[in-house]
Amino acid sequence: MSEFDANPFADPVDINPFQDPSVTQLANANQQGIDDFNPFTENSRLTPPISDTKLPAGQKTTPSQPAILPTTVEPSPQATATAAQLALLRQQEELERKAAELDRKEQELKNESYTSKRNNWPPFPSFCPIKPCFYQDFAAEIPSGFQRTVKMLYYLWMFHAVTLFLNLLACLAEFIVDSKHGVDFGLAILWFLLFTPCAFLCWYRPVYKAFRSDSSFNFFFFFFVFFCQIVLYIIQAVGIPNWGVSGWIAALSWTKTNLAVAVVMMVVAVFFTVCAVLSLLLVQRVHSIFRSTGASFQRAQEEFSHGVFSNTTVRSAAATAASTAAQNTFQGN
Repeated sequence: MSEFDANPFADPVDINPFQDPSVTQLANANQQGIDDFNPFTENSRLTPPISDTKLPAGQKTTPSQPAILPTTVEPSPQATATAAQLALLRQQEELERKAAELDRKEQELKNESYTSKRNNWPPFPSFCPIKPCFYQDFAAEIPSGFQRTVKMLYYLWMFHAVTLFLNLLACLAEFIVDSKHGVDFGLAILWFLLFTPCAFLCWYRPVYKAFRSDSSFNFFFFFFVFFCQIVLYIIQAVGIPNWGVSGWIAALSWTKTNLAVAVVMMVVAVFFTVCAVLSLLLVQRVHSIFRSTGASFQRAQEEFSHGVFSNTTVRSAAATAASTAAQNTFQGN
């Protein structure tokens, strides 16, 4: 009946449900765990901290590590192929640049080696005002397998010069005995002064340069000019009268008039004959070497075109001619 003794009109009693002994005991027990709680860690729980818990002997505590998600993205096959292609292009450009640089340096070295060599032919003495015009060294410039052939061609040219000089002396003797043969003597002087340097420049130097640098163009040039030289040797050995040569016909025509002049002219005719025979043998030998080197007419054309178009003098002359022709055309219109 005690519950009926309370005054219903009195203020209600302020009752705090959290003051219940069971609630306060649980809150006090887990207060430390609640303070250390971190919602962003994987191992956070409403448990006491690790320092307050007892671990078995020999077990070490390890700090917790957050989970890390992979962030790499695999490239597409198209992007990979494009990158590889660009890398190859860069490598190719680099190789081409290095090759061009090596070619340029090699050409410079060749030019320096050629220009640094002092000319030594003709072997004029130092006090002579005329200086050597060419550089010639068989051991340094001609391969060892071709040196003998080139030397034989050089000796043939020297024999050619001696023959022309003897021909001049024979025509001089002919002119002394009979003044009507003054034309022969004059032509003999002309042949000696003309054919001696022309033979050196037109067929000996080309074959020398052909063996030195394996030039197909120089080989073809030598064959063309040397064929004309062989024909000329045959004509000189025959000895057509009034041509300024002491050949067999001219020598035999003097046997009844003056035997001494006939003998001198026969000696010259023998020299011309020897020149013709040696020329035939040497041209055959050079031709066999030419075929073994792999030279061809196509290579000769390429060397000629490259030499012409790379020559600054030729290019400037062509440009001048083209501009002059264009100006004349516009002025005519």
